[in-house]
Amino acid sequence: MDKPASLSSSSRAAGGGLPRPQPCPGYPGAAIVCDTMGLFLLALLLPLAHVSALPFYNGFYYSNSPHDQNPGNGYGEGLFNRVKLVVETPEETLFSYQGANVTLPCRYHYKPALVSPRPMCIKWWKLSENGALDQDVLVAIGLRHRSFGDYRGRVSLWQDEDNEVSLEIQDLRLEDSGRYRCEVIDGLEDESSLVELELWGVVFPYQPRQGRYQLNFYEAQQACEGQAAVVASFEQLFRAWEQGLDWCNAGWLQDASVRYPVTLARQPCGGLGLAPGVRSYGPRHRRLYRYDVFCFAAALKGQVYYLQHPEKLTLEEAKEACQEDGAQIAKVGQLFAAWKFRGLDHCDAGWLADGSVRYPVVHPRPKCGPPEPGVRSFGFPDPQSRKYGVYCYRPR
Repeated sequence: MDKPASLSSSSRAAGGGLPRPQPCPGYPGAAIVCDTMGLFLLALLLPLAHVSALPFYNGFYYSNSPHDQNPGNGYGEGLFNRVKLVVETPEETLFSYQGANVTLPCRYHYKPALVSPRPMCIKWWKLSENGALDQDVLVAIGLRHRSFGDYRGRVSLWQDEDNEVSLEIQDLRLEDSGRYRCEVIDGLEDESSLVELELWGVVFPYQPRQGRYQLNFYEAQQACEGQAAVVASFEQLFRAWEQGLDWCNAGWLQDASVRYPVTLARQPCGGLGLAPGVRSYGPRHRRLYRYDVFCFAAALKGQVYYLQHPEKLTLEEAKEACQEDGAQIAKVGQLFAAWKFRGLDHCDAGWLADGSVRYPVVHPRPKCGPPEPGVRSFGFPDPQSRKYGVYCYRPR
């Protein structure tokens, strides 16, 4: 993704040297005016033409003399003395947990090294994944810094070592997952590098009570948020496919593309002749098209459990039973996270907050459904049915 325009990028794009003469406009007397102005400009520039190696650059003058009064601190040094600014971040993706604190490493240095430090501006922002504007996170100049939006009060600049400008994020949220750019601005020079942050989590397909292919992109976002999750990114879906996720129904992803993962090729899933992979419908109109959605739920800090109750419950009775136990009825994303990261394994089907009935199986066994681990679903039964228990969630 293109980074925002800066003074340095616009300055470097133009050519250097003296201004070229422009043709005179075609009105009477224009030639006399142009000749007069040309002689005046020439008179100003002729004395400078005899100065050795005078550096003109986009109409600015930079001093690169060894007799300069402020050696090593001139912003022109990087342009004319072959000093290169280098910004470094880790190449591998960083992983953390929801609610945890994390530091995104970023360091800079010069080639060759400078003798004395120079003042500079540090900027962090998060790259958009769905066509929206990039999100400002933090800007720092010296000891002063400012954070923005949902990051306000949760981020700070970590400068434990010289030339370190790492970003510390506290109380990680689901939406914090993504790519961050660290930019170091030194006068007219700027360099940047990317850091990718992922939360440990689980991807699961979701469709509402109304059935298959009922959600446009914005409704898909709301559906995931209602289940303690967010719309999954392509990278998250691809990683889930590598771990065995196989699902034929197409679903929205974070970039408004529509895809589905296939590990076992078959006729209803694109045909027998295609290799396993993540099938793609490509980008779709966010309001006109309707599909399911792939949600991403992060690892939990709380506890999901099957409530031991003397009798089966309706949906409303299930919600009340969890409240009486000091908890709340669990959401689909919370059940998937408990199955994936806490090893929740229970054969009894129970109500969840959206009105669906499911149960998690880590160790497949007779009378517990198919021979693969997973979260089994009974769909959306009549909410007045008294055939099921309930799964509750207790925060920590």
